[in-house]
Amino acid sequence: MIRTVKLKRVPRHIGIIPDGNRRWAIAHGLSTEKGYRYGIEPGKELFREGVKSGVSEISVYAFTEENTRRPKEQIAAFKEACVEFVGWMRSRDVSLLVVGNSDSPSFPDELRDLTAPRSCCEGRIKVNFLVNYSWRWDLGCAARNGKLGQGVLAGIGSSGVSPIDLIIRWGGRRRLSGFLPIQSAYADIFVLDDLWPDFKIAHFHEALRWYAEQDVTRGG
Repeated sequence: MIRTVKLKRVPRHIGIIPDGNRRWAIAHGLSTEKGYRYGIEPGKELFREGVKSGVSEISVYAFTEENTRRPKEQIAAFKEACVEFVGWMRSRDVSLLVVGNSDSPSFPDELRDLTAPRSCCEGRIKVNFLVNYSWRWDLGCAARNGKLGQGVLAGIGSSGVSPIDLIIRWGGRRRLSGFLPIQSAYADIFVLDDLWPDFKIAHFHEALRWYAEQDVTRGG
């Protein structure tokens, strides 16, 4: 059993890049699309641990517009996994926001009602779930909303998402992959080589301990 360790600083907002589902599936003798289902339970575990640790906001990179170029079996699988996870989240004490291009046919119909900020219950924690997301779409919203000037940040597609303090990426890749570029501008990034379906609560606490030792200045 992992005990929650008291830290001198806990990130207010954590970004999660849960990479490695396809590689995990192949390593376990499964077809690539089977890997997405094994990412659901880790997401639930991380959410519960985030609440216990005092995190106020979590943003999860579910799937991107670029991901929709994959074979149709994979597209169907990660959309199904997203709908199942969000369905579980709806019954939690959470403020839930789904961020992504909802005008696209690739956006799951079941999630369209969550694309505007709203709360379920009191919302002990805020969860932003990125679905059919692209940084091009995100920043392009400012142009479409006529806010390329002083109010540009209020016009982006992810305007309801606050600045990120810590990004945790599973799967060993040292890159953001287009994840919320505005909110990630001053985020510290912690990378785990373990694939997302191999998530352990110890991973989360390792990242929190690492963050607590960083010199956070945001350029000041």
